[in-house]
Amino acid sequence: MSGTAGSAGDGNHHHDVIVVGARCAGAPTAMLLARLGHRVLLVDRATFPSDTISTHLIHPPGLAALDRWGLLERVVATGCPPIDTYMFDLGPITIAGSPAGEGFDVSYAPRRTVLDKILVDAATEAGVEVREGFTVEELLFDGPVVTGIKGHSKEGGPAVDHARITVGADGLHSSVARATGASGYAEKPKINAYYYTYWAGLPMHGTYEAYDRGDCAFAAWPTNEDLAMVVSGWPMRDFEANRSDIEGNYHATLARAPAFAERIARATRAERFVGTAIPNYFRRPYGPGWVLVGDAGYLKDPITAQGIQDAFSDAERCSHALDDVLAGRRSFDEAMRASQEARDAQVTSMYEFTAEFATMEPPPPEMRELLLAVSQSPSASDEFVRVTAGVTPPEEFFGHMQERMSHQAPDAA
Repeated sequence: MSGTAGSAGDGNHHHDVIVVGARCAGAPTAMLLARLGHRVLLVDRATFPSDTISTHLIHPPGLAALDRWGLLERVVATGCPPIDTYMFDLGPITIAGSPAGEGFDVSYAPRRTVLDKILVDAATEAGVEVREGFTVEELLFDGPVVTGIKGHSKEGGPAVDHARITVGADGLHSSVARATGASGYAEKPKINAYYYTYWAGLPMHGTYEAYDRGDCAFAAWPTNEDLAMVVSGWPMRDFEANRSDIEGNYHATLARAPAFAERIARATRAERFVGTAIPNYFRRPYGPGWVLVGDAGYLKDPITAQGIQDAFSDAERCSHALDDVLAGRRSFDEAMRASQEARDAQVTSMYEFTAEFATMEPPPPEMRELLLAVSQSPSASDEFVRVTAGVTPPEEFFGHMQERMSHQAPDAA
């Protein structure tokens, strides 16, 4: 494959960077580094196109990243419909509004078969050496320093590759995180179990719909090929009891919103059920010769569907930091510490908001009052939706709402 011509012949630093994992965090990291002139090897045990467990919803901040990279038009051209309204049916209260932000007034939910292929192709176009169907068996170390990878292709041919930096973009079960003993912090246990499938003949009219019933929840949104994803979730404490009849419990959850259940009764299930339960954690994302990016370094409950845009912003942040290191502008430790601090500052409030949002407990009285006030104001409804889309920081919105309500309180008396 192209991309290695003119590299050091001793094999010691054949590549500047090796990226393990070629999906939403890895492919953009590799692409951006290659566009900055670095020699990059990108490996994944999957071949593309292929599917992976994902909510695959991209809110406006994620679309802004695709646009910066010149890839948004390709994603839109796959025919995934735009989503211009998010609707949260909380039982007694319904909040609906626009996710608009960062210059985009819609979201898209492209299938990962489509999105990941676009990202991998863009990495190849940027000059990355891409190896699909490649399994990493182990990391190579020189003392405590990671120096590369050893692995094999599907055909079984062994390969040893060296690089100055090895990036783990290999998700929840990251082999790079495991081999380097990357420490976790701010961890929370799994909150909910989720099961999803795709439906044909379920018109969504450009809307993301979410229904919270206190002890269970579900959501639906449109994707490629006129299909709609419908995901149902319940707390981990009900997981064992529900596991024996996934389909029955999935439909029992949808039945909690009778009008939606009637729509599903007229639709046709197009694929098998897929289930997942996700832990919540931060991992220290770097150490001697290695870096973690995307879900490998930070993961949370999928109820707010932030994963893809988080992976994109992590890829941008990491590639800029690594460019500084490779160009000699900053030391590795300095650049990566700053990158970790920037990541944590950007995502911590959303991490906490998501965990709270995912805990399907009835809201306390003051929160119920706040949500009621939000539902009665179109502008506040838009702002609430922008929080769930990762456009507006949660603390900014809730601070603003509480201030508004304290000013209104005397009138209410």
